[in-house]
Amino acid sequence: MRFDYDKVKPNKPKFGNETKDRIKAPKIENKDKFKDTKLNNIRCFNCGALGHKSTVCENKIKGIKCFKCNKFRDHLAKDCTIKKEHSNVTVDKTTSCENLTTKIVRINDLNIVSLIDTGSQKTLIKKSIFDKIGKISELEQSNIKLSGLGNTTVKPLGIFKTKIIIDDLEFESEICVVSDSSLSFDFIVGCNVINQCTLIVSGKEIKFTKPSDNSLSDSFLINVAEVMTHEQEIDLTHIQNKEHQEKVLNLLRNYKPNKIKKIDVKMNIRLTSDIPINSSPRRFPFIEKEIINEQIEQWLKDKIIRPSTSEYSSPVVLVKKKDGSSRLCIDYRRLNKITVREHFPLPLIDDLLDRLQSANIFSTLDLKNAFFHVDIDPSSKKYTSFVTDTGQYEFNKMSFGLTNSPSVFQRYIYNVFRDLIKENVVMIYLDDLVIFSENETQGIERLQRVLKTASEYGLELNIKKCQFLKREIEFLGRRIKDGKLYASPLKIKAVMNFPESKCTKDIRSYLGLTGYFRKFIPHYSAIAKPLSDLLKKDSNFSFGLKERESFNELKQILSKEPVLCLYNPKSETEIHTDASIDGFRACLLQKSIADNQLHPVYYMSRKTSDTERKYSSYELEVMAVIEALKKFRPYVLGIPFKIVTDCIAFKQTMNKKDISSKIARWALMLEEYDYVIEHRQGTRMRHVDALSRNPVCMIIQDSLTLQILKAQNSDENVKAIKDLLKIKNQHDDYIIKGDLLYKSIKGNDLLVVPEDMQMSLIKSAHEKGHFSVKRTEDHLINEFYIPKLKQKIEKCISNCITCILASKKQGKQEGELHPIPKVELPLDTY
Repeated sequence: MRFDYDKVKPNKPKFGNETKDRIKAPKIENKDKFKDTKLNNIRCFNCGALGHKSTVCENKIKGIKCFKCNKFRDHLAKDCTIKKEHSNVTVDKTTSCENLTTKIVRINDLNIVSLIDTGSQKTLIKKSIFDKIGKISELEQSNIKLSGLGNTTVKPLGIFKTKIIIDDLEFESEICVVSDSSLSFDFIVGCNVINQCTLIVSGKEIKFTKPSDNSLSDSFLINVAEVMTHEQEIDLTHIQNKEHQEKVLNLLRNYKPNKIKKIDVKMNIRLTSDIPINSSPRRFPFIEKEIINEQIEQWLKDKIIRPSTSEYSSPVVLVKKKDGSSRLCIDYRRLNKITVREHFPLPLIDDLLDRLQSANIFSTLDLKNAFFHVDIDPSSKKYTSFVTDTGQYEFNKMSFGLTNSPSVFQRYIYNVFRDLIKENVVMIYLDDLVIFSENETQGIERLQRVLKTASEYGLELNIKKCQFLKREIEFLGRRIKDGKLYASPLKIKAVMNFPESKCTKDIRSYLGLTGYFRKFIPHYSAIAKPLSDLLKKDSNFSFGLKERESFNELKQILSKEPVLCLYNPKSETEIHTDASIDGFRACLLQKSIADNQLHPVYYMSRKTSDTERKYSSYELEVMAVIEALKKFRPYVLGIPFKIVTDCIAFKQTMNKKDISSKIARWALMLEEYDYVIEHRQGTRMRHVDALSRNPVCMIIQDSLTLQILKAQNSDENVKAIKDLLKIKNQHDDYIIKGDLLYKSIKGNDLLVVPEDMQMSLIKSAHEKGHFSVKRTEDHLINEFYIPKLKQKIEKCISNCITCILASKKQGKQEGELHPIPKVELPLDTY
């Protein structure tokens, strides 16, 4: 828009030159009153009060007032050295009293319902309650700022000191008075009171005791704390009888290792060479040195180790645990090479399974720091010596990493429970303790006897890994339920969940798996012909009905005898492993007595996590071996076996002196096994290569399976279906396996996900890589049953902030503006 300055006329004054139209000021009738009002608004710059000027201030003699500490001192606020106190307190107006711990606090004969808050540094009281207490002392001003939820701050109205009474105990306390709107409780007991006493917490109940008057020992208090933790970790919802639930909890509450008996089983190390093995200490960063020294100090305190002057010494390594913390281990690889191996005779598996077939209720126990229960013979302690930059030490207790530790521990634990084993109360295989009974009443009685024996020998339990009064367990590749043995679905899960082929590459991979065992499959070529025809040069890929029947038939054959054989600890055993960026795979094989040929016993397949996908190819191959040993541990621990892999560097690396922390952790895990390594080319490993290219989807781990079980037990619809299944074996294709509800769809048993967990599980699967709707559905559809899965995935992805920000914007895209050309006249364009 442009102006023509010649045509612009000046504006006339609104009121012209007339003065009679001016507004007159109001007449003030009472000037003295107005003067007083004005004076009342004046603030004194000396004392800060209203109503007078600093020139007539009566407090002038007190000196300058600091507005930071609010005192008359000889400094200004900018020079004040007093720091303001900033305390954290809980300020939540929506808190429900139902799940919080409260106590009665008495002040001046007034009883106040109070919240016990260990997160509050200060003790607080409402202003209205303070007024009811009566005359105590004047409120003092304070610079404290109370910080609550959302980083909101509240300045207290004042503070006072008084004595309060809780549980007939008197405490001296400084209490902050706050406005009623700041607290949902009348009174909050903070850490300035709690720190003066000892708290004993049991469920929702809390007891205040004076440290000097506390008649309970420290060990008892620790035991109480441990029991409370155990109750939170143990899931006993599968026990329908509430009385039986309480009896199991009471057994655990009362359990305490006493060690009033001893077993004459010690570790005796025999060597094939008299030449001492010694290593100089390795260099560690300063932070890792602190971790090593702390662990050594703790071991010395617990008498696990002692100072040493041995001519033998092994280096130490720090390995990372799954939770990110570090664990001190000893690298005994050189010592193990010259150690004479000893084997503890294992019981016959058929005899063990025969004993279990008469049982309906099972409990399993897991020991904490199992090897530390066994003493080392005085003559062998020198061999366990290790060296750090602070000195040389040797073990009094059997250490992890020694090649004979598992065998010696088997002998030890068998002798502890020898009498109960003879009475068919408990059964032990390697480090598995199984208590079996006909009913829950007998199960509780036998559990009590086993715990009593364990307590007498000072055995510590890892309660989190124990199971109590279960009706179904997995043991040595069998599923045992209602006195019957079933083939474990875990053994064949990797094969049965093999996805249908979508291209010739998938067909070639699948035939590599099945073709490895073709000698055990009659008419294999005829059965596999529809699939092998798809690999012909000029063939059009079409996976139809004929191909699907061939595909499923081979699956069924691979999961049954004569291809799949039963485990025999006396047979020659091999573990074949392979890995890819997509997953790990392994197969446990044994030579059959009938035909002297290797047959599969157990298939294993697992998808790699996001972190594992970043590993190098070598690390993936090593981890495949480690994952296989974890899965097959009950089958190969204590017997010689062969590890077959296509990684040529695996054997050489296990013999290296200096290895990374990650590889060191894996190497030490291998030390408890009696194995040899054989390298084979990848072309001869197609039976396991197929499983790695198509790993079983493992979006959930055992912890999430437990969460789904708890959610199922809380869902009314799922509980109703389970109740129906107790009356009849099947209802609308629903079945129960291991207390979990499954739905059978097209031959696949899908885990039923309760409504409360569906969206969280979908979100977890999607965020593995922020997949599309189709890919997220593919990850879930073969494992879980979620009604209207596709619609729920679409809803989840539409609300994913990461996907929204990364998606291409719709509509016309933003571009540059089109400026108007400039001209020479000012204000020409606007």
